[in-house]
Amino acid sequence: MTEEARNSEPRVDPAISVAGPGDGETIMLGTTRMRVLEDGSHTGHRLAIAESVLAPHTQGPPQHRHAQHDEGFYVLSGTVRFTVGNDDYDASAGTLVMVPPGTPHTFANPTDQPAVMLSTFTPDLYVQYFRDLQDVFADGRPLTRQANIDAMSRYATEPATDLA
Repeated sequence: MTEEARNSEPRVDPAISVAGPGDGETIMLGTTRMRVLEDGSHTGHRLAIAESVLAPHTQGPPQHRHAQHDEGFYVLSGTVRFTVGNDDYDASAGTLVMVPPGTPHTFANPTDQPAVMLSTFTPDLYVQYFRDLQDVFADGRPLTRQANIDAMSRYATEPATDLA
């Protein structure tokens, strides 16, 4: 070992983030339970990840388009129906659905069984949308289509009104 190597500062590896089975922020959205595993605070706001459990016969949000972020959905169990424009796709466990900015989409669980999916948001800006929706429920207000659209509009998202 050289003298220079012995006297240099130790290398510090970047901190990692670990979210265990009981960790993460829980957001309740009616019949959907979301667990935010990474809200962007450990990724420089480049990426957020959430696990969602959709109860049987859960309807998703109005079909919408994101202007500034990609959204990914990996189905862990059950079946999730994705509507993209005028087409429906039933995604079973092991299916990945990637939605780029500008693509109209929504999702639902039309089955009699719960469905679980892992979602990614790049960048992370859409996590706050889910927090805003939870606030609507917490205040005792109904989550109307308009309340949902109002929340979406704060995060560079708009309803796909041409498909409504």
